Amino acid sequence: MMKWLMYLVLALLVGGSWLLYSKTGGDIKTKTELLEKLKSEGEDDKVSKLSAEVSALEGQKTFNGILLAFLSAGLVGIFFVLQILPAIAHRATHAIYDSAEMMEHDVMHDARSLLAQGEYHAAIESFKQAAAAEPLNRLPWVEIAKIYKDNLGDPDAAIQTIRYALESQEWEINDASYFLFRLAELYDEVQGDRVTATAIMQQVIEQFPNTRHSANANHKLHEWEQQAIAAEAAAAEAEGYAEEPDPYAGMSDEERRAAEEAEYLARLQAAEAAAEDEGQRPA
Repeated sequence: MMKWLMYLVLALLVGGSWLLYSKTGGDIKTKTELLEKLKSEGEDDKVSKLSAEVSALEGQKTFNGILLAFLSAGLVGIFFVLQILPAIAHRATHAIYDSAEMMEHDVMHDARSLLAQGEYHAAIESFKQAAAAEPLNRLPWVEIAKIYKDNLGDPDAAIQTIRYALESQEWEINDASYFLFRLAELYDEVQGDRVTATAIMQQVIEQFPNTRHSANANHKLHEWEQQAIAAEAAAAEAEGYAEEPDPYAGMSDEERRAAEEAEYLARLQAAEAAAEDEGQRPA
């Protein structure tokens, strides 16, 4: 209220100054015309007096003009600072923050919120909508597969999701290879089907030759091969130990210790006898 009262007072002062400036200008014009007339009639006394009045009016007009300019500038400046400038700043601030919010808000925001709340099936549907909104974005399909595998315990649905996404459209090399690696990972680590996983890695090598993706696939195949060799060796070793009979089977702990000590003494005596026999042989 006080702000608008101040505007009103300033506006009245500006209006009053304008009226004074205009009235002074009108008086100067009238007296100047009269002065010219008196000069033509030769009335020097009146001319001198009227000239002084015109000069005084011109000085007053100058003062009124300065006052009018000062008050007008003050009114405009105060109105700009208190009304226009805050409005501009407000709009600019909102434009910046609104644009930032639009940048930060992605199509998967709602889906992630549902996932955080444990609404897994609703989150899947929301991620599908995000995938439809951004067909070239692989993340919604990756998130759906993770929900099926980690949250719903349904690896088959996770595999079907990746397969559907992979076959639904033509993907860039990086995206297609990513899907294939995730598919192989699901078959190998979750399903225990390394044969299918190996076939998928071979598919990567054939589809994307001379790329880092084929190199990674070769590395993964070599890693699996080494794991298989190590597993076979461990199995063979375990089988060998299993086939060797336990000579102390069925004995109690005391009987086992006595038998082991007897065997140790027998080996020691055999070794001593062999040493004596070796020493008695002719050189």
